[in-house]
Amino acid sequence: MKNTTLKQKLKNKENTTGSWITIPHQSVIDILAEAGFDWLCIDLEHTAIDYNEVQVLIGFIQARGMAALVRVSKNEEVVIKRVLDSGADGIVVPMICNADEAKQAVEYAKYPPIGKRGVGLNRAQRYGFGFEDYRKWVDESQVIIAQIEHYEGVNNLEAIIDTPGIDGVFIGPYDLSSSLGIPGQFNDAVVQEALRKFEKTCTEKNFSMGYHVIDPEFELVREKNQAGYNFIAFSTDFLFMGRKAFNEMKNLK
Repeated sequence: MKNTTLKQKLKNKENTTGSWITIPHQSVIDILAEAGFDWLCIDLEHTAIDYNEVQVLIGFIQARGMAALVRVSKNEEVVIKRVLDSGADGIVVPMICNADEAKQAVEYAKYPPIGKRGVGLNRAQRYGFGFEDYRKWVDESQVIIAQIEHYEGVNNLEAIIDTPGIDGVFIGPYDLSSSLGIPGQFNDAVVQEALRKFEKTCTEKNFSMGYHVIDPEFELVREKNQAGYNFIAFSTDFLFMGRKAFNEMKNLK
């Protein structure tokens, strides 16, 4: 759980590559661990994964030497508290559109005096035997990523970045394109203009920027790294499996 390298890599803008967990099974995590990912993010927003499964998956991910992140269902106090108390190394908070929402996410994740997170004794705190160590770890190593999925978030990006406690910002390409009225059209000029604005602001602020590369094609990850993105979610568990199966069966038939 107490992975200190991901936060430091974000601070140093070192390249890290993770993937998205939607299938709640240890075998999926073991396979992706063998592939060499730095981190895995469990998706609570768009899957049927429940809280019991989240805690088990976090343990599996960390046991394989990767950082365990959770994309929470929304920017809400209880869901953030529950996944962090389950031992997550950090959270990805969807649909952050302004500095007030970013500040709210930080307050939900941090203990007083920085935030207002309530104290519970669960896996993260070693069931009461390690609260003080965990409290220090939260201040030093916890990761909070603001997911930018709306053009308002792009327009307010500088203020979001300046919010104390935010470690990185992360583009959700489908919802960003949807907010511009053209869902899934990532190469449209309007979407590309929004991405250039996002990249320019992050570069000027020397801040870690992330992107979810949906298609399981390594060249697309390299393109984003070359554009300055250092926190890449590379596809999803089901797309890695499904795309290969689809292509091979198409060739077979």
